[in-house]
Amino acid sequence: MKKLDRRLVFGVIALAVIIALTLFIAPRSNRITSGSTFSRSPDGYGAWYAYMQRQGTSIERWRKPTTDQIPGTGNTMVQVDPSDAGYVELKWVERGNTWIILGRPNLPATQAGFSTQHESDRGLVKIETSRRLRSDKGLKRRLGDRFGSIVWEERKGKGRIIYAATPFLAANAYQDEPGNFAFLAQLAAGKKIWIDEYLHGYRDETAQEESTQTWVDYLLRTPLAIVLLQAIVLLIVLIWAKNRRFGQPKPLLTPRANDSEAYTQALAGVLYKAGRSEFVIDALGREEQLQIQRSLGIGGGLVDRDALINAWVQQTGRPAAELAQLFPEKQRLSEQELIKWLAQVKEIKQHLPT
Repeated sequence: MKKLDRRLVFGVIALAVIIALTLFIAPRSNRITSGSTFSRSPDGYGAWYAYMQRQGTSIERWRKPTTDQIPGTGNTMVQVDPSDAGYVELKWVERGNTWIILGRPNLPATQAGFSTQHESDRGLVKIETSRRLRSDKGLKRRLGDRFGSIVWEERKGKGRIIYAATPFLAANAYQDEPGNFAFLAQLAAGKKIWIDEYLHGYRDETAQEESTQTWVDYLLRTPLAIVLLQAIVLLIVLIWAKNRRFGQPKPLLTPRANDSEAYTQALAGVLYKAGRSEFVIDALGREEQLQIQRSLGIGGGLVDRDALINAWVQQTGRPAAELAQLFPEKQRLSEQELIKWLAQVKEIKQHLPT
């Protein structure tokens, strides 16, 4: 009994570990693709990227860890849903470039409605968050309401940093809204626009910094990590339980033999080898005749052949020759003749009154 209790407790603990791993790791893997221009899901930015290409805008995906390699000024870097406050290359911005961070964490929720629409010079912009920047002194508000700023701008040297309270400002889910795509396009206007795909896991194979990344880091950034950890937990449970189910083993039950069926099969085998088809015709013929008599309303024992045929003709309107097949002229039939006779009996029963 103690063994059984220990196994049950261990099983419950293992199940709790699997659930915890699923809850805490699954959101992390989903967040990697959230905001990516390669994603077609509602929180992706594939539609906005295609929109900018149709406008003839010079736009590309950035897959390197730093922007130091981008020369000149008047360029724009867009980061969607960074995991923290967002890394900014201040020197690059101060030279006269623009850095946009969509999704500002740790902003307080306000009494604003979750889904609101706001006027802009590019049309109505739909916002789905109640979070606002309440104190925006020294900052330029680009979009907001009486509860605070939704999109704001901060000057840094000759450049600027633009923040948005929501990471979904121009996500795929808002491609049918009148102003969302155009509003973000206005914010990102520049000689060249870069979309940071490095933070979404899309790496340039030639980047030197990638040499420090191990295969373990890669697995932890993919949904495969959940399956791997669950498999490890299950393997530990199986090893501890010696590959057996929880609980005491149950003995196998021997199936009970059906004596009647076994006798019938044995008798059929003997008759088949002896070629005694007359026994089969006699036994089955009597039983089939009784069933036909009951269907025709003739009870009791076996009746005369002519009386049975007359009742058949009167009640079914079928010819007498059909029922006469029930009584073959010879009793000993070959295997093929016996099969044909059984098919004829089946055909007769289909025309009986119900």
